[in-house]
Amino acid sequence: MKNKLPVLLFLGFLCFVPSTEAKKTPKTEKVDTYEMLNLFGEVMERAKNSYVEEVDDKKLIEAAINGMLVSLDPHSSYLDEQSFKYMNEQTKGKFGGLGIEVTMEQGVVKVVSPIDDTPASKAGLKPGDYIVNIDGENVMGMTLNDAVDKMRGKVGTKVKLNIRRLNEKPFDVTLKREEIKIQSVKNDIKADDVAYIRITSFSEDVDTNVSKAVKKAKKDLKDKLKGIVIDVRNNPGGLLDQAVGVSDLFLNQGEIVSTRSRNEEDTVRYSAKDGDIADGLPIVVIINDGSASASEILAGALQDHKRAVILGEKSFGKGSVQTVIPLGKHGAMRLTTARYYTPSGRSIQAKGIEPDVEVHPAKVEEIVSSYNFSEAEYGNALKNESEDKTSNDKNKNNKNEKEEEWRKDYQLSRAVDLVKALGIYHSGN
Repeated sequence: MKNKLPVLLFLGFLCFVPSTEAKKTPKTEKVDTYEMLNLFGEVMERAKNSYVEEVDDKKLIEAAINGMLVSLDPHSSYLDEQSFKYMNEQTKGKFGGLGIEVTMEQGVVKVVSPIDDTPASKAGLKPGDYIVNIDGENVMGMTLNDAVDKMRGKVGTKVKLNIRRLNEKPFDVTLKREEIKIQSVKNDIKADDVAYIRITSFSEDVDTNVSKAVKKAKKDLKDKLKGIVIDVRNNPGGLLDQAVGVSDLFLNQGEIVSTRSRNEEDTVRYSAKDGDIADGLPIVVIINDGSASASEILAGALQDHKRAVILGEKSFGKGSVQTVIPLGKHGAMRLTTARYYTPSGRSIQAKGIEPDVEVHPAKVEEIVSSYNFSEAEYGNALKNESEDKTSNDKNKNNKNEKEEEWRKDYQLSRAVDLVKALGIYHSGN
């Protein structure tokens, strides 16, 4: 993967790749093109001279360019200089705003996923929410770039959003803008012997940080480590090379993903190098409808190679690749240039990854019966000679409280239990 230009799969974002010269078109098509360009010039001139208010040439032309691109698909668009700068900051894991990944659907802004520990996630925004009004202005009729620009602003200032959510009445939420610093990888130990790795986005150095997390778990737990849970819920994507890099950590060989454009000769295949950092330990990947793009590459690769069990809900279904082509001082254009395919040849576009074990978010209430008795409750029961007499009840209580907290996450709880079950069979081999 070295010497490859970085590709970004952040719900329509892709990093810099050189543009190629367009193929020559037949002479008859050129004549039609020139006629349409003349029409464009005439329409622009009439709009400039006759519109009810004075309009700026730059604004008209940029809007026309953006309109041309967004008419192709939801992820192609024009990025002005400010938007282009914002996108570059985002891929480096630090930017200002609300911490929300969005796309455009049916003329309004749709939430793909809130990013952990940001104003959007703290306010309770969810994947699938629709933003229909921003600071009193209807979103209908705006471009995605316009809507995003209105949600950005000076750190510390507030923005009011009107949200529509399925089966609920519309409601308002006011968010305070913050400088968003994304900690893309978080890790912990669950249930004493399961490594938990949370990936919030595939920004720079994610593969390195995941590798460090696995090595730390192996060092701390040694032969007690039963397996790994990788959590990419509400992860909107990121850099293609990072999705490939993380997948490669757990695969010994074979294809990870391929990208295919309209020209067959431009197909690019990414393959795994020898070496599984987890040494074959069981892996469960948790996904949901906010897992998109690069997250789907990881889940699809590990699923097709039967290296991990995918648990949760069907993913978002963004299987297209965007190339961001710089336009000098005028920003850049973001253009959908390819589709990506899992190792088995599946296109995820508009379909998503189907989990192996479907688990929806839920609340589980433990039922305790007062009629159950155990051997230990008999007054003359024999003592257990192997009982640890030095155990500390206070430490046990603190541990139980910590365990209870993350167990409230039903999907995570199921994933950990599944890893532990699979770990029993792995240790017996």
